[in-house]
Amino acid sequence: MAQKTYDEYSTDELLQLTQGVMGYLDGWQLSTEQMIAVLGLSDDAKNRHLQGFRMGERAFPESSELMIRIDHIIGIADALRTTFPFSDKMRLMWLRKPHRRFRKNTPLAVIMHDDSPNGLLKVRMEVDCAYGYAISEAMQDAANSRS
Repeated sequence: MAQKTYDEYSTDELLQLTQGVMGYLDGWQLSTEQMIAVLGLSDDAKNRHLQGFRMGERAFPESSELMIRIDHIIGIADALRTTFPFSDKMRLMWLRKPHRRFRKNTPLAVIMHDDSPNGLLKVRMEVDCAYGYAISEAMQDAANSRS
């Protein structure tokens, strides 16, 4: 489950990664403010910055937290594509429909609630069973090794 760090990508790979993530966020129909929050970008990020990311003119800024967020965004998008392979509308509906495991909040609200990547992690664990299982198993192994 190790993810690549920023400096392990070439410039072209970073630009492609940035465009791909922006494509997911556009598909989720997020506002500029929501995209900035989900990515954990600074408050001085503007719509023109997002447009540069979208067009492949610039890559996301270097940040280990941003790489964690990107990993979760891609994981969520992949899991939604697996769960709803033929329907963009169903993927979007899942993100925007209240969910019992989130105390009747929408997955998008859970993502937006926290300034850290924890909201993304919670949603990813819910939609991606294999990822959730791997995290649970790793936590259990860590707890057992401390005993």
